[in-house]
Amino acid sequence: MEPSQPTPPTPPPAGGPPQPGGWPAPGPYTSPGMPYTPHGQPGMPGAVPYGQPPRRSTNGLAIGSLVSGIVCCLPPLGLILGLVALPQIRKNEQAGKGLAIAGITLSALSCLLLVVGLATGGIGSAWNGFQEGVDEASRSTSPFSLRTGQCFTDESGLEEYTTDVTIVDCARPHDGEVTGGFKVTGFDKWPGEDAVDDLAQKRCETINTAYAMDTWAIPKDVWIYYYLPSGKSWRLGDRTVTCAFAAEKKPFSGSVRSDKTTLTLDQSFFLTAVNPIETVTYREPEDDPDEDFAANKAWAGELLEAIDAAHAGLGQHSWPGDSTAPVAALRKELATASARWRELAAAADADAYWEAYDGAWDALPEDLGADARRALGLTGTPPAGEGTQA
Repeated sequence: MEPSQPTPPTPPPAGGPPQPGGWPAPGPYTSPGMPYTPHGQPGMPGAVPYGQPPRRSTNGLAIGSLVSGIVCCLPPLGLILGLVALPQIRKNEQAGKGLAIAGITLSALSCLLLVVGLATGGIGSAWNGFQEGVDEASRSTSPFSLRTGQCFTDESGLEEYTTDVTIVDCARPHDGEVTGGFKVTGFDKWPGEDAVDDLAQKRCETINTAYAMDTWAIPKDVWIYYYLPSGKSWRLGDRTVTCAFAAEKKPFSGSVRSDKTTLTLDQSFFLTAVNPIETVTYREPEDDPDEDFAANKAWAGELLEAIDAAHAGLGQHSWPGDSTAPVAALRKELATASARWRELAAAADADAYWEAYDGAWDALPEDLGADARRALGLTGTPPAGEGTQA
């Protein structure tokens, strides 16, 4: 038995009201016994739902032209792809004309910028800037990964807790310069911040003194600084103290390193002899002899020892050329100072100490051999203001 086509409903009489059911909505043709499929019928490629035009493919070269124009990596490629794509789109009735035109426009602009950049050198400057940025980012590191001789900036402003610093060329402005470091030992558990701080101050003073022997080359307001492990990092195995010279107020430029790897034998011998005098002068007790006579007397004795050691040490070396006379003059001044400081160190009480105090300071060479320093090629002028020792 042949299947029959469905009978359409009877149209309403002319001028009369519409029938309650109305006309059924049009739908795709369905062959007898074949179910309707929304994306076409079996065996009929390209069939589409009723009421929609066939979909046109987008030209691949047009897409490539747009992408090349956007990324600007190969501007001529985007221009060529777009020009080839336009006739293909017309011939094959494809989509993508707008993409091709946009790709051609962007690529043309990129080509123009490329030509201008090459002519003015802007491309080279931009590339150098990019390389410097990558270089800078790669230098970001933990304070405890710093190595001796590296200069760094600290965005935290050298605050107590710092998680990262940036390594920079020492010729550029920087916050600090690493002088060395050490591992904290002798504690089975976290000893507390005060204990580690006391240890760091003593050890870092020794490390910094050996790293920057030409103390007059250290800028004003640059002081001993150190990074300590915290209680939390200690539990994770951190035992490192990193010592440095750091700027108290504003960044400084240039390395302060002047150790036995950078100094001549004569320079090193001179500084080894006279630097202890400068170091001890900064340790004068804060309390007056009336308040703590014993501490002041002990300090005077310590400075006397440093003066005598410098006098003897300078006499045991053969000084070259122009430095011979100024070194001899310095030894003579130190001999005079030794007699005055011996009186101060031998004071019986606070009154006697005060009587000898001014004479001792007046006898001590104020510049500690500036002429000899210059003759040896060292810094001949101390930094203005307070010194740099701890």
